[in-house]
Formats: sequence, C-alpha cells, structure tokens
Amino acid sequence: MRFFDRILIALEGIGMALEAIRANKVRAGLTIAGVAIGVFVVVAMGATVHGIRQSFQSDLDEFGATSFQVRRRGVGFNACDGTDDTCPDRRNPAITLDEWAGIRAMPDVETATAWLSGQTNFDYRDRHVTNVGYDAQSTDWIKTDVADISPGRSFSRAEHDAAAQVVVINDTLKARLFGDSDPIGKQISVEGKQFTVIGVFHTKAGFLKSMDGRGPDKPRAILPMMTAYRHLDVWRRGLLIMVKPRPGVSQAVVMDAVTEMLRGRRGLKPSQPNNFALVAQDRMLETFDQLFGAIFMVGLALSAVGLLVGGVGVVAIMMISVTERTREIGVRKALGATRVTILWQFLVEAATLTSIGASVGLMLGAILAWIVRTNTSIPTSIPGSAIITAIGASIATGVVFGMLPALRASRLDPVEALRYE
Repeated sequence: MRFFDRILIALEGIGMALEAIRANKVRAGLTIAGVAIGVFVVVAMGATVHGIRQSFQSDLDEFGATSFQVRRRGVGFNACDGTDDTCPDRRNPAITLDEWAGIRAMPDVETATAWLSGQTNFDYRDRHVTNVGYDAQSTDWIKTDVADISPGRSFSRAEHDAAAQVVVINDTLKARLFGDSDPIGKQISVEGKQFTVIGVFHTKAGFLKSMDGRGPDKPRAILPMMTAYRHLDVWRRGLLIMVKPRPGVSQAVVMDAVTEMLRGRRGLKPSQPNNFALVAQDRMLETFDQLFGAIFMVGLALSAVGLLVGGVGVVAIMMISVTERTREIGVRKALGATRVTILWQFLVEAATLTSIGASVGLMLGAILAWIVRTNTSIPTSIPGSAIITAIGASIATGVVFGMLPALRASRLDPVEALRYE
C-alpha cells in the first residue's frame, strides 16, 4: 500500500471515528474520559514533580554547587525500626562547636555556617505568634541563604560570639507582631527572654524552604547560633555545618580534608566507619528522586487504570462499529480492499478516539500546572517527556485495544459480509 493511500485511509478512519463519537455519545464519552483521566494524571504528576525538582535544585544552588553539609546522620529513606541493626547512625555523636571551629579554620574552606533549628513562641506586648520556626546560624548565614535585609542589618561577629539577644525576623513575622510599624530596635519576648529586633529579611520562595517552614509565607526568625546554644531550649544534637569550599577548590578535596579532620578528632581507627555524614547536593537530589520517583510510579499506576477504562471503551465502540459496517466492509473487499487496508483503517479510528482523550487530558493538565504555578512557589511546567509519554500511551492504548475489532473486520468474508443485514 502506497504512502498516499495510507494517508487517505487514515483520514477516512479519523472521519469514521468522529462519526462514531456522534453516533455513540455515551460510550465515546466514557472512552474519552477514561483516557483523559489517565493522561491528566501523567501530565499533572510530571509537571508537579518537574517543577518541584527545579525549585529544589534552585534552593540547593543558593548554597553553591560545591557546598556540602556536615551532619550527625545522613539523609535518605532507609527502613529504620529504632534498632542499631537497621539504623546504626542514630547513636552517632553530635557535631560539636570545636569541630565547627576546626572546619572553619581550614585553608580550603571559604565559609562554614553552623546551623541549629528550633521552634518556639514570639510575643510583643499583647500580640502572640505561636510555633514560629527559627534558624540559629553563624554570621555568614546570609552568604548561603541569599536573603535581603531591609530595613536593619544582620548580627555581627561580636554579637554572635557574645551570644547577644538580637534577632532578625521575616516579613510575615514582622506583620503579625508589629503590623505596619517599624520593628527595628523593639523588644520581643522569646521563651521569656527579651530579644532586640535588628532587621527584617526577605527571602524568595522555594520548595525546600516551604517544606521545612522557611517559605516567605511562614513566620520565621534568624538569630545568632551561640545565642540559641546558650539561652534557648534548642536541640543541640541537631547542629549541622554548611561548608562552602573556596573558589577553585573542588568539593571532593574539601570533603576528604573534613573527613580526615573529623576522624582524627574523634579517634576513629582505619577499620571503623565514619560516625558522621557529609551530604553533597547530588546525594540530596538522589534522595529527592527516590521519594518523588516512588510518588510518580503511584501516579502511573493510577493512570494505567484510566487508560484501561478507556481501552475497554475502545473495544466496545469498535465492535459496534464493525458490526454496523459489516456490509460496507464486504463492499470494500469486493472492490479490491485488502485485509491490511481494512486493519489500518480501523486502527486509525481507534487511535483517533484515544488521541482525543489524550488532548483533553493534556489540556486539563496544562490548566492545573498554570494554577499551581500562579498560586504557589512551585514553578510547574509540563516536561516534553510527559507529553510524549502521554500521547504515546494513548495511541498505544487505541492500537492495542482496537486490534481485536480491527482484526475481526479485516477477516470478514466479503461474500458473507455482503449478505449481512
């Protein structure tokens, strides 16, 4: 069969598919709806995961491509039931201030930001804001958090080392405590202790920040790490260090130096494993991909159910179509149409039905991605792979489930078909 003949037959099949939709609105509607739901799930999940990953990557990039964390425990999704066999790192000693000082003094380290996190209540006169998350960090926090402070300033090295009771708050906490008034220089109560507000910081939205409560819509505060260490009820074992190598120094070189220093300070023998963890960006992205990869697989399973429903509808509609056009098929075969021609025509008709469903699903997925992008901090966008997967799956559904009716049509005996009433 020549190429142009295939095109003409395909166009005829598309026309027949549209006619079948008009003649069998309910069945066609169920078929299109099933495929549309399946495609919508794939597109919506793909757009969301793609957008979250972009935001996650952007948050990590703020710390620098070569930066890494020094933590008491690693990150990941391991089966841990609380025993030493399944999670031996739970007994790892905490990262200490002396170890932080040692890392900060390394010649190849540009910054080493000590970091503790906590949550408490903030009060100003008769205004109370409960469960406010705060980051207690060293003075170079602003280099890794990429935050703009206005009005006011960040705390100085002297204030940090002296554990001065000063605090920098974000826009949301400022609005809840002070409204439109200037907060600089005012005293707020934190766990019954008086802190002086010295600045208001503004940070951009991001998935990583939103997940741990540091998004711009959440009340948040930054205070000196030593202040929290000495004056607040903070979990000291949660201390971690964000290490940024000097320009021109590779991450691997600094990670090796930090590992050697920590093992030496902790008296670990060569045969003993590390009782600390160094976590680089690639490891965090790997953890992210593990989590959202599993979520995406669940979405694909749900999508398969929708495509299965659509496929059953394709079989029903195409069987009806073959039955109604039995005499027509007999005439076409009598005039010289081959089995391949009949098969191709009905497969095109089936694929057209599922493609219409795919188009509806893509449109709904694009609308959802736009809604999420305009109302949240997640830059959702539909990746090309999701579009290709959705269209390919819909066409494959039409071909697979339309094969049985198409084969039945192509195998009809022309004499018997012409006698059919």
